[in-house]
Amino acid sequence: MGKIFNVSLAVFAATGSFLFGYDAGVMTDVIGSPNFLTYFNTTNTSAIIGAINSTFNGGAVFGALMGGFTMDRFGRKMTIQIGALICMVGAILQSAAVNLAMMLVGRILAGWAVGLLSMSVPVYQSECAHPKIRGLIVGMAQQMIGVGFIVSTWVGYGAHHHDQSQFQWRFPLAFQAVPCIILVVGMLFFPESPRHLLATDREDEGMRVLKKLHYNGSNGEWIEQEFNDIKQTIAAEKAITVPGWRVMFTVPQWRTRLMHGVAVQVFTQLSGINVIGYYQVPMYNALGFTNGKDILISGIYNCVGPLANLIFIVFLLDRVGRRKPLLFGTVGIILALICEGVLNSLNENGTKRGLSIGGVFFLFLVSVIFSVSFGPISWVYMSEVMPMQIRARGNAFATGIGNWLVATLFAQVSPIGLDKLGYKFYFVFVAFNVVVTLPVIFFFFKETNQVSLEDIDLLFGERALGTLPEDLHKGGEAHPGLAEVEAREEVSGNEY
Repeated sequence: MGKIFNVSLAVFAATGSFLFGYDAGVMTDVIGSPNFLTYFNTTNTSAIIGAINSTFNGGAVFGALMGGFTMDRFGRKMTIQIGALICMVGAILQSAAVNLAMMLVGRILAGWAVGLLSMSVPVYQSECAHPKIRGLIVGMAQQMIGVGFIVSTWVGYGAHHHDQSQFQWRFPLAFQAVPCIILVVGMLFFPESPRHLLATDREDEGMRVLKKLHYNGSNGEWIEQEFNDIKQTIAAEKAITVPGWRVMFTVPQWRTRLMHGVAVQVFTQLSGINVIGYYQVPMYNALGFTNGKDILISGIYNCVGPLANLIFIVFLLDRVGRRKPLLFGTVGIILALICEGVLNSLNENGTKRGLSIGGVFFLFLVSVIFSVSFGPISWVYMSEVMPMQIRARGNAFATGIGNWLVATLFAQVSPIGLDKLGYKFYFVFVAFNVVVTLPVIFFFFKETNQVSLEDIDLLFGERALGTLPEDLHKGGEAHPGLAEVEAREEVSGNEY
């Protein structure tokens, strides 16, 4: 079945990422609903709104960390199904909420589920992906996050025009239960990750899944080599350590790789993209767009990023690699946020039409730049750099701490920052990107493009912590991993 089945698996598993995007994006329209604000006696920049968003992110921290246990114990596939079931319960509580406490519990459960899904889906995709299209495969996670944002926005926009009733916000919150059911049932028809199967001593099944995912009629030798590499790497890792959280920090190479995964998630949050996503309605209000125009603009905004992301992952990501787009994205976002801050400083009352349109343009530009850099690559790079023995817990830690804990902080403080600092709040993100993100990516990040997950060991110094290869070139020179992959493809005649 090969490539078509591989892509189909990635797209369907990314329904979990759709839930991430929908559940995160739906609150943009919910807090824009006058009925919602009246029902809970609040405003769209209040601490209550910050609490609703931050509890979602806080729940995601624990959900992501939970994935470190469930992925190794129950597998990648079942972890995704568990996340979907928890999300369904959260959707029911939110849509039926009669008080703030019920809403907050629903948001915590929804966040818990999204945290679990946000770390398990990319791992499942990366372990099933062929190295030549791994960027496309894992990039589907970000694509479906974007699609989730689009659907949530237009569902919310349609409900917003429903006679100022509770339907404005209850229906969008309830709608997320539909993809939960689809994901739970649909995942029954897809296989477990071949690497998890081999790690749990199910070698025959692992080989069958590898063939189902990658066999194209002429690459049997490549599949045999891939199977042996996975098997030998897992055996070597098991021989030198035991599963657990501590080993991620005590083994030097693994600690380095863990920090790469954490860093790319932190940098993603400090791009400011989620702050714009959550609070774009107040941002548009500050630019003078009100009375439904703010909701309409947010709907258009949420379509721009996924379109750019789709073009990028299909045509460019597996060609240009990981480092160059991240560097481009960092510089581009810095410049766009500076322009946004300057335009807002000259238009504090939102009365200058031309400057207001310019302000919307640069918010859109941040989304486009993010979608061709940090958006897809944060998930791809994080899932690639972790070795098999710590892949579940490493991705859980990187997602839970690097992504969701940082997101929780900014979800809580951003309404206050936007209210008190106004345009100056944009420069918090500018400063971090200039001082931290740009130099760290430039000097420390590795290029992992089209290298098998097992050969990525060589980028960080040694394979499975074994003897350092004598011909390994450190630094920016070519490394054996790439040479090995190219040699195998020549032998097998694999064009995939």
